[in-house]
Amino acid sequence: MSDVTVIGGGLAGSEAAWQAAEAGCSVELWEMRPVKTTPAHHTEGLAELVCSNSMGNLSLTTASGLLKEELRRLGSMILRSADATRVPAGGALGLAREDFSAAVTEAVHGHPNIEVLRREATEIPEGPTVVATGPLTSEALAKEMAELSGETLYFYDAASPILFRDSLDEEKVYLASRYGKGEAAYLNCPMNGDEYYAFIEELTNAELAPIKDFEEDMYFEGCLPVEVIAGRGPETLRFGPMKPVGLPDARTGEEPYAVVQLRQDDAEGQLFNMVGFQTRLKWGEQKRVLRTIPGLENAEFARMGVMHRNTYLPSNRMLDATMRVRGSEVPLFFAGQLTGVEGYVESSAMGLIAGLNAARMACGEEPMELPQDTMTGALAQYITVKDGTLQPINSNWGLVPAAPKKENGRRLSKPERRELQARMALESLEKFAGLRTEVAG
Repeated sequence: MSDVTVIGGGLAGSEAAWQAAEAGCSVELWEMRPVKTTPAHHTEGLAELVCSNSMGNLSLTTASGLLKEELRRLGSMILRSADATRVPAGGALGLAREDFSAAVTEAVHGHPNIEVLRREATEIPEGPTVVATGPLTSEALAKEMAELSGETLYFYDAASPILFRDSLDEEKVYLASRYGKGEAAYLNCPMNGDEYYAFIEELTNAELAPIKDFEEDMYFEGCLPVEVIAGRGPETLRFGPMKPVGLPDARTGEEPYAVVQLRQDDAEGQLFNMVGFQTRLKWGEQKRVLRTIPGLENAEFARMGVMHRNTYLPSNRMLDATMRVRGSEVPLFFAGQLTGVEGYVESSAMGLIAGLNAARMACGEEPMELPQDTMTGALAQYITVKDGTLQPINSNWGLVPAAPKKENGRRLSKPERRELQARMALESLEKFAGLRTEVAG
């Protein structure tokens, strides 16, 4: 029998298994694919990216950038795999989707302390366990989780279409990153005013795919379908995913009226993801409407946009900041999107916390909370103490202590304050890591 069982081989589960194994525990990682599939997954690889292929901004002036740097310093296998399979994405961490999954799969299978079992979990096993089955948890286990939590919450999430690069009109699209930041990494499809408003008309009148028991207010605001954004007003997309600011066309020297950005999705540059174009349109309607975009008239689709229901737990009434179930007689932890975080990096962070603490309890030690003035620790704290109904949350600067507005009598700019917040968080993390090492020693 293993020391720790991890259920779910997504990003959070793979990270949890790795952390527990690195701590010296024997680990069984259960993954139900390909024995049982989900509506969103296409492969049997571990840590498959089902939505965007971006892990967000890299800069330490962003909350996402700070969270990634913290995880690197904590020895995250997911971040190491991500950095190793990076593709051009300007200032963001864009990943080669299949290469990233392959890197994680190879790392996990290659760890001497991890055994990967392809099986569906229909109940929670005894002993130290991390449940990281994600928002598409199978029905049998979801039922047991509902009995354990007293309730489960949900929202609807969507993914963007992926296009073949060689099907694009190279005379119409152009390569650039916003404000010239980083390498010129995005393909941009420019629109004039007439083209934009014609597109909005087609988009808002297109036919949607039906979803059982669907409610409009169950969308996650951070990942709204493009047609929902357009339905909030004809100018909304021009100030959102189709914002042209900072993207002049080098051929004309002028910014277009609106622009659709495509981000590289694979290492070879053959596949491109439509940035911010997650959608619920029927597949035939997707092809018809999206081919009205300049440069995409003959676009061929490697994957259509899809929508699926995401389940998560009332972590604020169920878990503590170690990701352990409060009052549980057994060392039971949850991780990933199930806990109410949103985003690949955030899910991995909860997996790291849960894996470390499952290993500690397997060794007879008490679980540890990360400092609340780090982005990782603050995120765990927020989802486990928030009053009222928990809504899915990304990393953000409101979670960590604010930086002073002045330093040495000089007023700091917003980027400078963000950098100071990041420095404070990383210093706190280093102190925590030092104490943890002393305890372990």
